[in-house]
This record gives sequence, C-alpha cells and structure tokens, in this order.
Amino acid sequence: MANIVEFSNDRHRMAVIGLWKEVFGYQTAHNAPSLAIDKKLAVADGLFFVALAGTEVIGTVLAGYDGHRGWLYSVAVHPAHRRHGVGAALVRRAEHALVAAGCVKINLQIIESNEGVTPFYEALGYITEPRISMGKKIDSNVPPPV
Repeated sequence: MANIVEFSNDRHRMAVIGLWKEVFGYQTAHNAPSLAIDKKLAVADGLFFVALAGTEVIGTVLAGYDGHRGWLYSVAVHPAHRRHGVGAALVRRAEHALVAAGCVKINLQIIESNEGVTPFYEALGYITEPRISMGKKIDSNVPPPV
C-alpha cells in the first residue's frame, strides 16, 4: 500500500509535475502544474498530499477549505498504480484533514470528459448533486507561458 504524506516542494515537485502532465494533460496556462503547486504552497494550509511507493510519487490530492466547505482537487494516480486503493487512500487522507479542520461538506468536480471516474467517487460516498458549475478565469493572475 502507498504511504500518504504531505507534499514537500524539495522532494516531490518534479515528480508531481510529471504525474499531472501524464494524467491530466493540461493544455491551458491557468492549469500549468508549476503554477498550481506555487499557488497551493502560498496558501500554506497543509492540504496537499502525495502517495508514495517507496520514494516514487504515484498519486496526489489537493484539498481546500474555506471555513465551511471543503474541496478536493487534482486527485491523480499513476496509471500503473490504479485499482490498488491509492486513490481511495488519498481521498480519505484529504477528507480526514478537512474534517479535523471543522469542514461540514466536501465538494469535488469532475471534468465531463472524465465522467467515467464517477463510480469511484460514488463508492467513497459522494453523490451527484443538481448544480451548475460556473467559472471565471482571471488572466491577469496567470503568468505568460515561458
């Protein structure tokens, strides 16, 4: 079983970037892995976890908490390590941290092209809610591509 630990920028950064590029693809600047990592670390909330097989990063989850609701983001497991409980362990670790912080509800969003993952989350107790998800990119906060 994987060991779930808090993300360390010194030890895990390059492996997480590689994993996210492989799993998510990321075609837009606002989703650049290095930007997401930097923005998450700036919050310094201790809600960024990685799954390790030995020293190899094989999974990730970011969680967020606004004082009422929690959110799960960037749940990723390397394809070679799927269906071994790594994703569930990551989600449970994030849930535990959110509950300990006082969170009363945890949300997540699934990209339409990835809706096949819905049964995974349903098995962990999540339900599809009647919501309309809307977003607004703030381009002035996204650095130009290098």
